[in-house]
Amino acid sequence: MLEQIKSQTQKRRKFWNEERKEAFSGYLYISPFFILFAVFGLFPILFSFYLGFHKWNGLGEMEYVGLQNFKWILTDPIFWKSLSNTLIMWVLGTLPQIIVGIVLAYALNSAIIKMKGLFRVSIFMPYVTSTVAVAIVFGVMFNSQEFGLMNVIIGWFGMDPMSWSTSEWGVKVAISTMVFWRWVGYNTIIYLAGLQGIPKELYEASVIDGASVRQKIQFITIPMLRPIIILTVFTSTIGALQLFTEPLIYIGRSYREEGITVVLYLYREAFANLAFGPASATAIILFIIIIVLSSINVFITNRIGR
Repeated sequence: MLEQIKSQTQKRRKFWNEERKEAFSGYLYISPFFILFAVFGLFPILFSFYLGFHKWNGLGEMEYVGLQNFKWILTDPIFWKSLSNTLIMWVLGTLPQIIVGIVLAYALNSAIIKMKGLFRVSIFMPYVTSTVAVAIVFGVMFNSQEFGLMNVIIGWFGMDPMSWSTSEWGVKVAISTMVFWRWVGYNTIIYLAGLQGIPKELYEASVIDGASVRQKIQFITIPMLRPIIILTVFTSTIGALQLFTEPLIYIGRSYREEGITVVLYLYREAFANLAFGPASATAIILFIIIIVLSSINVFITNRIGR
């Protein structure tokens, strides 16, 4: 008996050698991230996929309904309206910020601009500003009354005052402007970091060859920035398709059709109508749409500058 105990103790000592102890200690150090990711990241994703095939109000028992939630969503005109709104706001708010971001980054990287540090901080400030504060300020700017700032501006061009909070295109323009203002500085700083990685010798050689500014941008800047452009297009597409806070604050809990987005539609189904099954089905459909559009964007962007 004593020999058996000694043998087991020796086996434990052999198993817990210094190498295994160090490895176990390392896993313990990194385990909080994986535990938190599993609880707050992986589990909600898997549960949402599971819930998409069930009927559930959040409190009672779940009922398996197969693809019924998906059929209901895909035949709901409000869902298609929210999808078209999201795509329109993506075009109006995201594509201009990528183009303007490249131009601003090129200007901030040139020798013409003085006080570059001040301009770089100023242009990045909208990104760190509270989204709620941004939505409130833009709500005042896009006031539907005649004395609203935007109505005063369009009045200078002879246009009648516009109802920015209820008209079909007024709501989309207001929310898209909000998204553009908040994210253009973020993309500009990323492009600026990419520009500073381009060797100056390329520009010096192009000057010797007599290249114009347009030729420098077309044949040096854009091709060298292509990986950065792909990154920003990818992240901007995902962010635009998940647009939620700005329309929620701007149009409120009325969920009007003029400004409802896919994520806002999902939120309404889950927390206003207590239909968690259709809400989860919407999340799955949105996930597929993001994959498809991101793949198309990357395919097109890969051909820029070739």
